[in-house]
Amino acid sequence: IDEEVKLVTENQSVYIPLGAVHRMENPGKVPMVLIEVQTGSYLGEDDIIRYEDIYARS
Repeated sequence: IDEEVKLVTENQSVYIPLGAVHRMENPGKVPMVLIEVQTGSYLGEDDIIRYEDIYARS
């Protein structure tokens, strides 16, 4: 999240502030399950900016 690197284990969560640059990766061997919860008055996804994407999404 921005310049901070966090290790999150099962049953933990993180808050990503509005406008924060963020990325996730799974360094473990157990598959990761992500549950995203959005809050606020606008919940659309047309405001996403992809800075680097190894999956070639735009």
